[in-house]
Amino acid sequence: MTPLFETYFSLVRAALWHEPVYWPDEQTEDLLWLNAQQGTGPLVFPPVLEQQTLSSYARAQMKSVCVSTIQNQVPLQHTLEKAWKAMTKTGIRPVLMKGAGLAALYPEPHFRTWGDIDLYVGPEQYHPACAAMRATFPAALKFDEELDHYKHYNLIADGISIEIHRVTVSLQHPRDERLYARMEREGMVKAEEIDVNGLKVLVPEPTFNALFVFLHSWEHMLSAGANIRQLCDLALLLHHYAGRIDAPRLKKYLRALHLMDVWQIYAFILAERLGLPAQEALFYMPEVAQRAERLIEDLLSGKLVESKTKSIAHNSRLTRKWHTMRSRFANAERIKRYSPSYARHMNATTLLHGALRFFAKDRHWE
Repeated sequence: MTPLFETYFSLVRAALWHEPVYWPDEQTEDLLWLNAQQGTGPLVFPPVLEQQTLSSYARAQMKSVCVSTIQNQVPLQHTLEKAWKAMTKTGIRPVLMKGAGLAALYPEPHFRTWGDIDLYVGPEQYHPACAAMRATFPAALKFDEELDHYKHYNLIADGISIEIHRVTVSLQHPRDERLYARMEREGMVKAEEIDVNGLKVLVPEPTFNALFVFLHSWEHMLSAGANIRQLCDLALLLHHYAGRIDAPRLKKYLRALHLMDVWQIYAFILAERLGLPAQEALFYMPEVAQRAERLIEDLLSGKLVESKTKSIAHNSRLTRKWHTMRSRFANAERIKRYSPSYARHMNATTLLHGALRFFAKDRHWE
């Protein structure tokens, strides 16, 4: 771990756990860039701004980020309230995912950025919920089709993206998809009420929410779009619900989805780099240290790049499918650096998923 990365993590840890913080001015540009890339600026900057020795340049940059973050929350909160009340008024039971629900776990909720609104409604309420949102926001931009195999329907209302989720995560292996659907159902049926700036909303039950927040981050790792803020979300969720998360059930979930090894890598990072108490970093294992450090180094240095084969324009459906398969195998090879066991599962999934999609009668247009 480079000295810059060590300093970065010391700042994030201090902000998460209300510890004394010190910002070295000689690293200002690099640290500002890292916080911007990793989505942690609004978390780190408020306590740093209390540092008397901070340079005027660093202070101005941090204030700008904090002010814009707070300003952005106003239209988001307004749109969330409007969407939530419209759905519940028509008898739909949404569950708030990510964003504002996770912000409530932070020391200063208004400094946890969230740029869109994710509402889970499930397969049964999916079409009525989409219709309710179109009626509530008639001038909204609509660019997603309301298809039953899509993860969510999306519209832009008052400049805010609203995603109506049929499912929370898309998994390609049919067995994974079936198992996860049962986990999702249980987690959403037992959703719990919290207060988000005066609005009573439902969020997923803690054990399932831990699985979902982890899976959401891992999805982004697979596509090279992850950041440290997502790991902060998981750390605070595990801390906030310590003692309430059903560890045996979570372990069962992770093993069923071939993700225990990946979770242990995350748990190591949460404990060793983000300061989560080891007893709260469920299934923590020091044996994964080398692979965990490799993942975090690649993430911070920008080397976590999704492997893709060269794009080929071709009218042949078989050629397009072969190109997609090669690209997915290349991505599994990248993931092998961190979790060889999950890379093997990725390859098995690619073969099965590719075969099922190729012979599906209703998908020949792809």
